[in-house]
Amino acid sequence: MEDALVRILTPKCSVDVLRDVHASTEQGRPYVITFVGVNGVGNSTNLAKIAYWLQLRNISVMMAACDTFKSEAVEQLQSHAHKLQIPIFEKGYEKDPAVVVKEAIREARRNGSDVVLVNTAGRMQINYLSSIRKLADLSSSPSSLVIDGILLTKFDFIDDNVGAALSMVYILGAPVLFVGCGQSYINFRKINVRTTVKTLLK
Repeated sequence: MEDALVRILTPKCSVDVLRDVHASTEQGRPYVITFVGVNGVGNSTNLAKIAYWLQLRNISVMMAACDTFKSEAVEQLQSHAHKLQIPIFEKGYEKDPAVVVKEAIREARRNGSDVVLVNTAGRMQINYLSSIRKLADLSSSPSSLVIDGILLTKFDFIDDNVGAALSMVYILGAPVLFVGCGQSYINFRKINVRTTVKTLLK
């Protein structure tokens, strides 16, 4: 079982966020990371953790509040942006998230941000899925792959959500890049596959 899980979680493709950020900035465009996940898994908190992780590596970050559906979503992201002293782009609620992210990327180009962290709605409504497709169409990547990597949130609680993440890795072929293991910005790390599997099997 351990060997099988290690094989599933071992990346089949190379995803190096820092390398890709630097490559993007050298081309004169911001690197965009879009967070997609169901409600309640800690999208905003873990977006802020990645923002903090990038800050520590001298990478300038801008947040984009593109969850224009859920009440308090914009304010929650504003709170994280204020604590981390990071600029945030927002247009309030009841806007097309694809339009908001497009404007956010333009703003990032203007203010020289290296990375745009896009927070999206966690719900799976048909209209919202259509907007997600629009977000994917904004990518400059020649690949049609929408999900490049997975962040396991709430890794300090081993439950059915982790099993679902394993299924996602297996089906999508996208690697787990990071794990979140607490509420503080420092409770976040790159994944160690062997350690993760041992934790799962405890």
